[in-house]
Amino acid sequence: MSPIVKASAAFLLLTVLVALLADWLAPIHFTTQNLAARLRPPLSEGGGMTYWLGTDQLGRDILSRLIFAIRTSILIAVLGTLIGAVFGTLLGFVAARFKGLVDQGIMMLVDAQAAIPALFLALTMLAFFGNNILLFIILVSIDGWDRYTRLTRGLVVSEQESEYINAVEALGARPVRVIMRHLLPNIVAALVVQATLNFPGTILLETSLSFLGLGVQPPGTSLGLMLGEGRRYLLNAWWIAVFPGLTIFLTTLSMSLFGDWLRDRFDPTVDRG
Repeated sequence: MSPIVKASAAFLLLTVLVALLADWLAPIHFTTQNLAARLRPPLSEGGGMTYWLGTDQLGRDILSRLIFAIRTSILIAVLGTLIGAVFGTLLGFVAARFKGLVDQGIMMLVDAQAAIPALFLALTMLAFFGNNILLFIILVSIDGWDRYTRLTRGLVVSEQESEYINAVEALGARPVRVIMRHLLPNIVAALVVQATLNFPGTILLETSLSFLGLGVQPPGTSLGLMLGEGRRYLLNAWWIAVFPGLTIFLTTLSMSLFGDWLRDRFDPTVDRG
């Protein structure tokens, strides 16, 4: 593992720990306002020790809001990725096992999904049905399920032609047992790699919608919401937008680098000598 991949893994681990321990790490509650301390600069710009990363336009502590924003954005992105992975994988298994019209119908849905930008679809759905956190998570999960379906279908079709699958089926194993005990364990590594590669796109979709005001709503907080609130103050209070923007950049970059390493690690065609 190269140093840059180790650094990426360490940053991702730190992000997860911050999300899990947000209640204990945040020095002040993220909704606490102090108008007398509004737009305080961070410590590096001469600010006091009370607000290490400065304050926003309402005097709220940027560090505390950033900690809770990481928790919110990571939670939504993880749930969205898991839902999309489970749904896409299930459809991939169905398409590979039943074939024929079922396979063709599912692949038509995959092609249709690939042709529609996820952001456009999410904006349309939010415009019609309004905004709530459950719908928002489902919309975030839409991004990428078609990739899992294509990948799963291809892997299952390939595995079904293997001799060990033919032998297991000849012994009378039920389809569910074949899938759960033999097919799924042999393709799960590829699915995990796909999830790590899809995660950056999912978190960017979440932050984009929140940035536009269609995602997480006040008094809640997320990285995209913080970025959207800070865009009005870039000239005189840059820290409001820069710190969440930098967190988004480092998180997606770290996950992309780690996902590339996993893909190479599990690819049998790669020479690791």
